[in-house]
Amino acid sequence: MFEVVLSTGSYAFWLIVISLLCLLLERIRPWRRNQRLWRRQFGQDLFFLVFNGHFFPILLASVAAYLLRGLPDEGHGLLGGAPWAVQFLVVFLAKDFLEWCVHRLLHAAPWLWQFHKLHHSIEELDWIGNFRFHWMEIVVYKSLTYLPLLLLEVPGDVILPIAVVSTLIGDLNHANLFISWGPLRYVLNSPRMHVWHHDIEKHLRHGQNYAVVFSIWDWVFRTVYWPDDRKQPEQLGFTRQRFFPTGLLARLVYPFWKKTGPRPGVTS
Repeated sequence: MFEVVLSTGSYAFWLIVISLLCLLLERIRPWRRNQRLWRRQFGQDLFFLVFNGHFFPILLASVAAYLLRGLPDEGHGLLGGAPWAVQFLVVFLAKDFLEWCVHRLLHAAPWLWQFHKLHHSIEELDWIGNFRFHWMEIVVYKSLTYLPLLLLEVPGDVILPIAVVSTLIGDLNHANLFISWGPLRYVLNSPRMHVWHHDIEKHLRHGQNYAVVFSIWDWVFRTVYWPDDRKQPEQLGFTRQRFFPTGLLARLVYPFWKKTGPRPGVTS
């Protein structure tokens, strides 16, 4: 296990490298200088980093491999024989668009919002907040994105770099960093754009700035809210958050006993 973690061909290795990089960048040049490293619930987010970033995806992948056993291994994919760069670009764009759709669905569907509330319980945004989400979101994302991508039959040497880049951008988007990417803001998501996604106020029907990696989907579908390049939301979270549990176990079981209420941003 230790050798696997240290291998550059392991996602766990890159998860550690990216985490340390973002932690260092936040210490060197933070956007919000009064935000502490060991902020409230940071320890809880360490659990989510390890569980959601490593252990649960491995478990889910093992279950998926068992359920999909017997399917042809190769020769039937739509990208079969395509150059590596073409496979990387096509799959990256397709996967990110599907994830943008799923993210929007997590806000629009009341029963899915009960799971997504955990991520929006973040009150002080930093890189590790990228991993604060309910394990059911992994099931939803993987089911609605990777199953369609099976049609493309993408090899592992394409999936791993995509996962690494996605994790890097995702961590940076949640990081306490003053980054907007300049003219590339219309293509790439950034901390200054994503912070408005966590605004307690919903500026569009179900929320805004659903971008995961590529911001272009928000610009195309007009779900962008970015009032000022230097301005930040006055408060992060969601309405009636005072009724949301703060304990780890309670947060994990909450969606299963919470009755589905109104859509997010309305009264719950």
